[in-house]
Amino acid sequence: MNDPRERLRQYLEQRRELGESEFVLDSLSVEDALKVLTAGAVPPPTPGRSSGGSAGGAGSSGPASGAASPPPARPDSAIRRAAEAAAKDGDWRAALRSVDAAAPGAPPSAAARPVAETPAGETPASETSATATPLAETPGAATPVASPGGVSLTVGARSNGSGLGHLGDLAAVAAAIAACKGCTLSSTALNHVPGEGNPKARFVVVGEAPGATEDELGRPFVGKSGELLTKILEAIGFKREDVFICNVLKHRPPGNRNPNPDEIVACRPFLLRQLELLDAKVILALGTFAAQTLLETDSTIGKLRGIEHRYHGIPLVATYHPAALLRNPSWKRPAWEDVQLARRIFDRP
Repeated sequence: MNDPRERLRQYLEQRRELGESEFVLDSLSVEDALKVLTAGAVPPPTPGRSSGGSAGGAGSSGPASGAASPPPARPDSAIRRAAEAAAKDGDWRAALRSVDAAAPGAPPSAAARPVAETPAGETPASETSATATPLAETPGAATPVASPGGVSLTVGARSNGSGLGHLGDLAAVAAAIAACKGCTLSSTALNHVPGEGNPKARFVVVGEAPGATEDELGRPFVGKSGELLTKILEAIGFKREDVFICNVLKHRPPGNRNPNPDEIVACRPFLLRQLELLDAKVILALGTFAAQTLLETDSTIGKLRGIEHRYHGIPLVATYHPAALLRNPSWKRPAWEDVQLARRIFDRP
């Protein structure tokens, strides 16, 4: 199939089936992508007209009587140049916005609107437990970063402590997790998995729950997904031991089933205390469950990624789980964008 527009159509269909509202042009060449971006930007001649006149004859120079005069089209070459300039750094969203803005008489698309202009009614009802607000309104926050149509979510505040202030270090938290009887998971798991890494790290990776190998070893993110996570961290300048890696749940749910609400509630204070002790500067949430649980929403990971959220005052970036990247290599490009965003937030003064 050589038609780039057909390839893009199929790509969008796949993204829609996954419940995503954004996409990344990760399989087209720059040349093919630009053909798609500029296709149809200049309207073809109206049927019945020649390139030099109207249906009224060679001497006619205006539209037929009673017809509205169409706005002048921006030349295709100008649109192409705008798209090329925006796409130089690989930012296809900017390229799309540049083409959208160039379309004659076209209203701003959702991608071109600031987050603050997202109508309140567009926020899913399931997100009402979280405060959907532009980051610009968050004290001390930098310029909001959002994907097309996305909304920054804020859950909790720094003042909402864990209630575990008597646990003075990460070792004390790990001991408390080992002794926890707040839910039934401790009776079915082989080991507790409190997390590991640099006790002074301010870059914190949070996954969903331990798997079978993690349960056996008592360590988070081991196996193939752990190896990929290590490579991802190295790509943004971190060794695994430079950061702190943990999960929302501290024990493995039987059969890797989805966690129950009481299990999430029982584990939350431990995660909050770890974040307090680490003085976390940024959280990288890996996977749908981790992102949805921390941000108290049921939005898809496709809608949550690419945006700077806030979890108890800490910037949070959600992205795909390494296991999902192993199954779907096409998601590696957006995941790379997300971890770069997390690194930029970490490096911020």
